[in-house]
Amino acid sequence: MPLNMSKNSKTSLKISIVIPTLNCAIILKKCLLSIKKQSYKNYEIIIADGGSTDKTLTLAKKYHCHIIKNSLKTAEAGKAVGVKAAKGEYVALIDSDNILPNKYWLSQMLLPFEDANIIGSEPIAFTYRKNAGFIERYSALLGANDPYAYFSGNYDRYSYLSNKWTNIKIKTEDKQSYLKLKIEDCILLPTIGANGTLFKRDFLLKNIKGDYLFDIDILAQAKKPIYFAKVKNSIIHTFCESSYSLLIFPSLYDSIRGFIKKPDFAWFFHPLACLGTTIIYAYITIKYKLGLLKPLDRNKWQQ
Repeated sequence: MPLNMSKNSKTSLKISIVIPTLNCAIILKKCLLSIKKQSYKNYEIIIADGGSTDKTLTLAKKYHCHIIKNSLKTAEAGKAVGVKAAKGEYVALIDSDNILPNKYWLSQMLLPFEDANIIGSEPIAFTYRKNAGFIERYSALLGANDPYAYFSGNYDRYSYLSNKWTNIKIKTEDKQSYLKLKIEDCILLPTIGANGTLFKRDFLLKNIKGDYLFDIDILAQAKKPIYFAKVKNSIIHTFCESSYSLLIFPSLYDSIRGFIKKPDFAWFFHPLACLGTTIIYAYITIKYKLGLLKPLDRNKWQQ
């Protein structure tokens, strides 16, 4: 599977890169630097900020970003206000903890749009970096931020365990540099839409409902069929979160299988993550059922 293409897109249309932020200066710099290095230069960067008090906005100004206010603070609200402010024909939804792995990334992501039917494109994998943090390596190997998504088959990035990017059956054509997907009403949708996804801006504006842009909802509520591309490249996701199954032995078996395929001790985080997050989910569910779960104070949020 080619993950390091260097072919440039023929298009010269503008891309609006939308990044929701909230006190994320510690990770934002690498994200913005990777955008600045792109060979494709016809873009704008929109920072939808939820009220940062660290150096997030200082960094945004240094990299000549267009800063807009996100009064609802959440990433989903930030994406919505960013898309509505965008001037480009295409919108790239980039998270502050994403890094574009090579200077051709934007060009690669635009290639599928030469097919007029395609409304969006997304990397087929998370970039595996041998010297990265333990959780980042684990998520890149598994092909999911959430192992429950892997167990259910509803993941959307290449997994070294299954040698697939999802277990959901979708009509697919291999176009060499990308896979062309036909998404219809009758299928379960994989978790497409976050960590480096490009859309036609008109498609997003037509399908945003209210003040929030929830990634998976955009495709779910759109008129079908729609055509989407999984580009044979990758994106770096530095801060990955996890959730999982209580069954230790199946997850340990998966860890061993994964280690044999691609040796990395990050695989053995899998059983611990499965157990730990199951306990957390159970704890939160019990608190909710007992009426003890209180709303979070938005003033203390950060990314």
